[in-house]
Amino acid sequence: MVRTASAAGARTGRVVHGTGRRIRKATSAEGAGESGLAKLIELHALNSFGDMLITVALASTIFFSVPTGEARGRVSLYLLITMAPFALLAPVIGPLLDRLPHGRRAAMAMSMLARAVLAWTMAGVITGGGLALYPEALGVLVASKAYGVVRSVVVPRLLPSRLSLVKANSRVTLAGLLATGVAAGVGGLLHLIGPGWPLRGAFLVFVIGTLMAFHLPHAVDSAKGEQRAVLHAEVHGEVHDGVHGERAPEDARAPKASLRTVGPSVILALRAMSALRWLVGFLVMFLAFLLREEPIGGLRPTLALGLVALAAGTGNALGSVLGSWLRTRGPEATVTAMLLLATGATAAAALWYGVVTVVLVAGVAGVAASLGKLSLDALIQRDVPEAVRTSAFARSETLLQLSWVAGGAVGILLPLNGVLGLSVAAGVVGLMLLWTVRTLFRVGLRRRPAAPRVA
Repeated sequence: MVRTASAAGARTGRVVHGTGRRIRKATSAEGAGESGLAKLIELHALNSFGDMLITVALASTIFFSVPTGEARGRVSLYLLITMAPFALLAPVIGPLLDRLPHGRRAAMAMSMLARAVLAWTMAGVITGGGLALYPEALGVLVASKAYGVVRSVVVPRLLPSRLSLVKANSRVTLAGLLATGVAAGVGGLLHLIGPGWPLRGAFLVFVIGTLMAFHLPHAVDSAKGEQRAVLHAEVHGEVHDGVHGERAPEDARAPKASLRTVGPSVILALRAMSALRWLVGFLVMFLAFLLREEPIGGLRPTLALGLVALAAGTGNALGSVLGSWLRTRGPEATVTAMLLLATGATAAAALWYGVVTVVLVAGVAGVAASLGKLSLDALIQRDVPEAVRTSAFARSETLLQLSWVAGGAVGILLPLNGVLGLSVAAGVVGLMLLWTVRTLFRVGLRRRPAAPRVA
């Protein structure tokens, strides 16, 4: 028995070592290992793993442990209590992080450490599912979004010469999605031990992530070789160049820094992505309650929900893979095409409501949201000056998060009728598609980044 156990342990060790080596080889491909992007990919995978463990713990308490009617009320309360303060706090994240161009490793580490502490605290109160859980969930959400904003800004600093921004972003996103899939299974197993164990697992993951953040390359904290763009407001009819205090030429004047100064292409993509995030939020909430109450095709509720979740996850992964192939060509057209695809799939599901069309719309929404987000990130990284890029990411993430919540709220409030719900969704995204196409014809496709004013 000792020999058998020893041999089994040795074989397991070899498998784990071989798997780790293959993962490291994949993340380090095309110069990502030399530039340090591989370390960011691994850190993001760990971040996604921890976030998923917390999601499993919250879902088991708020959604699955109570009847459908009560679950709708508890989910609505969760959205209200966490998202209302988040809407007020999130715009502060960007300007705050703008002031930390040389401390972004520390910022990422602190976001990990904060979630580690909150996960451990939540593990002690999650059994009761009381109101004390919600402020802690808000803290986790804010810390997670702060990490996401910094991560988006860091990617260009670690970009290998052989990779495009979209391809690098898609590689980071794909690693996160794969980690999320593994974490869902691990979280389910931990939940069998007790409702607090997924949170204890998340605590351990985020502690490791805190240490890994400080091992990112020093380039993350270095602005060497970068131009600091400054958007000035007019002061008494004059604008100074920000370097020598001299008056700038008339055509160099810029408006006060705001989300509208990022350029028409970014605004176009942001509107389209808001519609796609609205659709994803709607589908998550509406289908979760609908399939639990009225399963389709004679399937059991758990099987129907599992198929939809599998389709959405596969779609997300496929969108990330497609993003690495499309590179940075025509991100404006890409995000518009994704909105068109999502509108068509949602309309088809409303017209021919059934197992196939519901699974299809979940998968298409996953592809569209994933690829659309990669295109939006590429446009922000391409068109927005360095000095305000963090604020742009923070504000865009806030808008997308609130769009998801708005879609989820509609999904909770609508009657549980599949045809009605999907028809409403198709109408909303269809209107946004018309607006986006109209804007696309006016803006056109740009192949090169905007030339920001720099100081």
